[in-house]
Amino acid sequence: MKIAGVDEAGRGPLVGSVVAAAVILDPNNPIEGLNDSKKLTEKKREKLFIEIQEKALAWSIAEATHAEIDEHNILQATFLAMKRAVASLNMMPDKVIVDGNHIPKGIEISCEAIIGGDALHAEISAASILAKVTRDRQMFELDAQYPEYGFAKHKGYPTKAHFTAIEQFGVIAEHRRSYAPVKRALGL
Repeated sequence: MKIAGVDEAGRGPLVGSVVAAAVILDPNNPIEGLNDSKKLTEKKREKLFIEIQEKALAWSIAEATHAEIDEHNILQATFLAMKRAVASLNMMPDKVIVDGNHIPKGIEISCEAIIGGDALHAEISAASILAKVTRDRQMFELDAQYPEYGFAKHKGYPTKAHFTAIEQFGVIAEHRRSYAPVKRALGL
């Protein structure tokens, strides 16, 4: 049975896309060290990112943009990214397992939500790593464009440094306007 693990990165930040990944691992080509991406060092995640892409039977990465987050809300945008990730796999799984307590609408395959799944199932761990590394790389790119915001350091999360940068430099196009701190900064 081909099982696709699905996870996301970037629900909490005030800026950028939410990224989802789907991974079908090869049982004959195991990957050592898979775990919840938040429990791994950046260096380990980067190494596993490459290994997952080389060894998995199938993988894909998708996103929902900051504009889609503002249009639909973060939960629905997350589901949209997850649905896109599953649909983009080059082979269809028999079952999808998703980290969390919600099953994304629109996935036409047998699907199960597993709380803490990124620490329990290798497929979800692998998806967690692909999503996290991709999202972090997007924040490094945004940091190169807007170094005064410190995106490389806080990854867009609502930290004191991020709030200070918004106060000092304003809101950029990639900020999620539906999020309360950004709305306040815009006077909405």
